[in-house]
Amino acid sequence: MDSLKTTLQPILQPITHNLPGPIRDLGVSLIGEKCYSSLLLDIDVTDADCLKLAISKALGVGIVAASSIVKVPQILNLVRSKSASGVSFLSYLLETTSYLISLAYNVRNGFPFSTYGETALILGQNVIITVLVLNYSGKASLAALLVAVLGASVATLFSEALVNMDTLGYLQAGAGTLGVASKLPQILAVYQEGSTGQLSAFAVFNYLLGSAVRIFTTFQEVDDKLILYGFVAGFVLNCVLAAQMVYYWNTPSAKALGKRKEKLAVQSQSQSQSSAPTSAADAGVSSGVPKKAPTTRRRG
Repeated sequence: MDSLKTTLQPILQPITHNLPGPIRDLGVSLIGEKCYSSLLLDIDVTDADCLKLAISKALGVGIVAASSIVKVPQILNLVRSKSASGVSFLSYLLETTSYLISLAYNVRNGFPFSTYGETALILGQNVIITVLVLNYSGKASLAALLVAVLGASVATLFSEALVNMDTLGYLQAGAGTLGVASKLPQILAVYQEGSTGQLSAFAVFNYLLGSAVRIFTTFQEVDDKLILYGFVAGFVLNCVLAAQMVYYWNTPSAKALGKRKEKLAVQSQSQSQSSAPTSAADAGVSSGVPKKAPTTRRRG
């Protein structure tokens, strides 16, 4: 490692010592003055603690960036198909509630944004998906009520006067349970459908990767067992969802198969009707009764 440090210093130090002010400030805000100096100014790749912190920050920022689009494919699937097949409303409702409580808990505790930033971004996308699921299920009025309730909940959870930190801590413990429980209705919906329906593979596998990375970043940066246990449990259930996605890949849902059988039955009936005798004379021929030959009248 010392030889690597000696090799890299003359190459990288002319660059790292002359970074623009905004980039330097961003680096210091992410990993702190000590680690910024050690890793970027001194190019000390032997500093294990700072390396772990830098990796954790990089992964955290990557998750936050990816989370800005993680649910977009799911939204597009719903809009294109105008169907909520395979997507559990209860699952998204529980997850949205869990994310809202976790966002308030992290913000009010002053934790680094890189450790929870995706919560805010996914929360907004979840609200859109939940509204679409209700709308395509013929429950548009319930969707409007849901948005109003969520707005009131935001005002309540972020207010110290209404919810103190002790109460918010208990809510966070419940949010971890809700986050885990939110996966169960979706797993059950996929099992009952025998298909993933409109469920987005991009979202499922990104959730799996994100929950795995969050276990690492929480270990490194946040000393809070409530959050850590939630990510561990979420990772296990995300593994189940990912396995279902692979198992049911390109398998049509039971509802789709039913519609296909119904369509084929209608087509078969239509074809049999079109091939049936169209006149009494045709009926005679088809039943084996010979037609009577026409008679001709002689002229006198």
